[in-house]
Amino acid sequence: MRKLHYHRVDVFTDRAFGGNPLAVFANGRGLSTEVMQEIAKEFNLSETTFVLPPDDPKHDWRVRIFTPMNELPMAGHPTVGTSFVLAREHLIEHTGTETTITLEEGVGPIPVRVEFREGQPVYAEMSQPLPTFGPRLADARAVVAEMLSLEESDIDADLPIEVVSCGVPFLYVPLRSLDAARRARPRADLMERALEGIVPPAVFVFTREVEHAGSTVHSRMFAPTLGITEDPATGGASGPLGCYLVRHGVVEGGAAAANIVSEQGIEMGRPSFIKIRIEESGGEVSGVKVGGQCHFMGEGFIEL
Repeated sequence: MRKLHYHRVDVFTDRAFGGNPLAVFANGRGLSTEVMQEIAKEFNLSETTFVLPPDDPKHDWRVRIFTPMNELPMAGHPTVGTSFVLAREHLIEHTGTETTITLEEGVGPIPVRVEFREGQPVYAEMSQPLPTFGPRLADARAVVAEMLSLEESDIDADLPIEVVSCGVPFLYVPLRSLDAARRARPRADLMERALEGIVPPAVFVFTREVEHAGSTVHSRMFAPTLGITEDPATGGASGPLGCYLVRHGVVEGGAAAANIVSEQGIEMGRPSFIKIRIEESGGEVSGVKVGGQCHFMGEGFIEL
C-alpha cells in the first residue's frame, strides 16, 4: 500500500473558502494515467494536479492536470496553485523576492513568475500561449441565449460571440448587465446539441458591470458537458478573455500593458479575483499573463 501526500489550496483568493479549490500531488512519480484520473474523480474538484520530473532538464517540473472526467493540456488555476505549492514546499529555488520557473504542460513549456515575501510565496503569474481567434457565431444570439436560460436582448449586440484560445478554447458571450450574468443558467442538453462540432463546450460569459471596485469585468464559466456545472475561477479562460477585451476595444491596449481584473465565482459564494496582463507589439498580442494569490488550506494523505 502506498501513501500519497497532497496539498489543498484555494487559488485566486487571499482567504479561505474563496477562489477555486485545487489538490496538488507534489510527487506523482510511478502513478499511471488511469490512477491519476481515478484520484481526480475521487477528489471531485474542478482540477487535480500531479507533479513529475521534467522531460527536458532545462525545465523545472512536469505537471499533469486532470478534471474528474479527463486530462487537460493546460489550465490556469492548477498552474498558479501548483507553482504556489512547489514554492511553499521549497521545491523551486529562489534567492530574492521573485523567481521564474518553467513547467511542462500538454501545450508545452509554461513560464511562471512567483513573488515572495519573507521567504513565502505571495503571488504567482503564468505566461500563456499567444491567442487564436475564431470562429464567431454571427447569427447565433438566440440559440446561445436559450442555452444560457437568457433572453436574446441580454446579450451585448455590440460585441461578438467568439471562440478564443490561449491553449484551451472557450466560447465568449458578452452580456449587457450584471443582472443578466446573475440570471444565467446553463442548459447542458441545449449546449451539447447546439455547440457539438462547432465550438468548444466551455462557455464563458462576462459583463462590464461589476460588483467590486477595481474589477474590470464580472465573469462566469459553464462547462456542464465536461462535468463542471460552473467554475469559480478559470485561469485558462482569463488569458483569452483579456485578449478578447483588448482586441475589441473594451480595454485599451497599446504600448503599455493592459491590466485587467476579472471577478468570478461570486454567484457560487467563492469570490475570485484574477489579474490579467496583455502585452502588445505592432498591434498584435505579444504576451498573455494571468496571475493571482493563493490561500493554503491544508494537507493530507490517501492510501492506494
